[in-house]
Amino acid sequence: MLIRRELPTDIPAIREVHDAAFAKPDAPGEPTMEAGLVDALRACDAWLPPLSLVATAADGSVVGHVVCTRASVGPAPVLGLGPLGVLPAHQRRGVGHALMHAVLGAADAFGEPLVVLLGHRDYYPRFGFRPATELEIISPVPQWGDAFQVRALTAYSPAIRGAFAYAKPFDEL
Repeated sequence: MLIRRELPTDIPAIREVHDAAFAKPDAPGEPTMEAGLVDALRACDAWLPPLSLVATAADGSVVGHVVCTRASVGPAPVLGLGPLGVLPAHQRRGVGHALMHAVLGAADAFGEPLVVLLGHRDYYPRFGFRPATELEIISPVPQWGDAFQVRALTAYSPAIRGAFAYAKPFDEL
């Protein structure tokens, strides 16, 4: 497996990854919200091309995708992570794990202070995520509770606290 930046030719395969990864059991094969979200993010000013990564199989096919886009905590620029998707046939093989480590490493190398996500409370702590409230970061939706998580990176400062805002396409979900 290779983790690399998204290329323009990967866009249809990325859409397929998210449609398959997030398919509803009662509507298989239908476009998903996550695939549409990635397309909308790609078209907005919060898109950060170096932080849209794909995992490819030995034959070069795209089997996973993760993206971070510009977000904010108060006036401070931070990153919002998601969606992260892996083709069902490649799940539980370390693809998602590799994508997470790659995108967090890239974000840290670019000097980003913080990554925020909404995700499973038992999965993301293995990557250093913890409830956002521990860093005084306020969720846009209080009901998200501890599923709203943050990962501080090297450039993090405790002065970064307050209300979090995702890129605009997240608001349109």
